[in-house]
Amino acid sequence: MLVEIDKHGMISHARVRHARSPQIERGKRTAAITGIVVHQTDAETLESSLNSYRNPKANGAHFLIDKDGTIYQTAAIYQRTNHVGPLKARCLITGKCTPRDFPAKAGATAIHRIEMRKAPHERYPGNMEAIGIEMVGRARLPAGFRPIPEERHWSLDKLRGEYGIFDTPTAAQNQALSWLVSVLEDSMQMPHTEVFRHPLVSSKNKTEAQGANWNLPVPKP
Repeated sequence: MLVEIDKHGMISHARVRHARSPQIERGKRTAAITGIVVHQTDAETLESSLNSYRNPKANGAHFLIDKDGTIYQTAAIYQRTNHVGPLKARCLITGKCTPRDFPAKAGATAIHRIEMRKAPHERYPGNMEAIGIEMVGRARLPAGFRPIPEERHWSLDKLRGEYGIFDTPTAAQNQALSWLVSVLEDSMQMPHTEVFRHPLVSSKNKTEAQGANWNLPVPKP
């Protein structure tokens, strides 16, 4: 299904509410849009994320889906936002390379630089090529969690980042995600194979968006 997208990259459709936050936009894209990256906010409420997007130089994605399935567009599609982070090596996942093809002890930054020298179809989409979709959801420490002695000085946010388990998206969120992915794929002519969970493309909490499902049947308007 196609949707109307204005010259700035804002969707005109009854299902999408405009909540554009210029603070998270980092300038016009200089490369074609090639994929979608699905995230969770690590926040309890929609309002807390929208408020954070108003801070100077805030980071965020292009869309935000509330727990009730309401979709908010928070950045123009044709603007780059910082939502992906250093890229993992896609060729390792697809079996087209091995760790021996990278410099010994190459860290995340070094691998990202190597990946960014590749053509977009040979790597995961980065900030310049990816549309970001956030779903409201918090990472919580497991019941009874106790840090090991070396970690007792860590902040709660650092512990949650390492050991937290993200909320499962609601049924309404997954229905909205499926609709949004479908219309973006059709309108931007992107293949369905180029939609990824955040932890697959970058080194993030592995439970982020683990319950995200963008393959549900999508009713026509």
